[in-house]
Amino acid sequence: MTTADVRAAFARQAQSCIALGSPFMGQLMGLCATKDWPDSPVTDRIFAWQGDLGPTGQSVPLRLAGALHALHLQGHPLTAQVYPPQKASDAALWAAVSDLLIEQAAAINHWLDSAPQTNEVRRSAVLIALGHWLADRYGLPFRCSELGASAGLNLQWDDYALAIGDQTFGPATPALTLTPDWTGALPPATRPAVVVRAGVDLNPLDPARDAQRLQAYLWPDQPNRLALTKAALQLARTPVAKGDAIDWLAGQLSHKAGQLHLIYTTIAWQYFPQDRKDAGLAVITAAGDRARDDAPLAWFGMEPDGQAEGAALTLRLWPGDLSFVMGRADFHGRWVHWSPALTEKKD
Repeated sequence: MTTADVRAAFARQAQSCIALGSPFMGQLMGLCATKDWPDSPVTDRIFAWQGDLGPTGQSVPLRLAGALHALHLQGHPLTAQVYPPQKASDAALWAAVSDLLIEQAAAINHWLDSAPQTNEVRRSAVLIALGHWLADRYGLPFRCSELGASAGLNLQWDDYALAIGDQTFGPATPALTLTPDWTGALPPATRPAVVVRAGVDLNPLDPARDAQRLQAYLWPDQPNRLALTKAALQLARTPVAKGDAIDWLAGQLSHKAGQLHLIYTTIAWQYFPQDRKDAGLAVITAAGDRARDDAPLAWFGMEPDGQAEGAALTLRLWPGDLSFVMGRADFHGRWVHWSPALTEKKD
């Protein structure tokens, strides 16, 4: 890894943060991309990193940002005058960060060991819309399996409400209400009913024990995200299994008469190694071939596809092996363009 590679990775992350509505993170990541780092074990480790440390790889910039935000949430005095709601100059912010890289090297290096896990609750907006759409299509209760579920906050999507204009979709007394900028069709009014839910993650987080970790990966100048996450943490009650997502899923694919099985990922599939993606495709399509009218299977993804804006919303349904493009959404759920359309029918 060269110095230029490290600086380029932080510069890309800065651009991404600005595009996702975080000027502070853009400033912080931009400083990391352009300033001279102090001599410290953290500097040595990052500048010797093996592999892709950028936003589409191992996300080392966000690992560092999470570590620094965790120190701020713990009340570290060096961050008090330079983190939001304060507005710090570049010089003041970098001076504080440089001191932390030296003084808190052990704590920061511990955070660098693990990939970020934001468990972004606003992604549930598309799950709510999808739930209404599938409930209207099939009229069956759901069994939900989430791959890459982190702390399981998006396993509770049916306990949240989605507000679009003057219409609200979801329970009468939701744990929280999501208000993305919405364009396109409205979801059907049909309410979904989830009867079984489960999730898996290589490194599942416990909503009680790891609440601060989840909050640290949010961005300091976006208090609404923090408020929504805190509300979701109060509700979270589904333990997430620890293990390889595809190995776990293979044991979940027996069909239950009278239930729709919904498998989904939200910005998680992209991180699976290619051999795991191939194995996942094989086990899911094999299960789809066994699906019945009284036990259908749905596979939904909110994942990047290389296009300019946001993530693609894709859906496959069995029996029939129907492929749909459901629209696009912002990676953090700030906006949704909902436009369900059948693109392919293989049977």
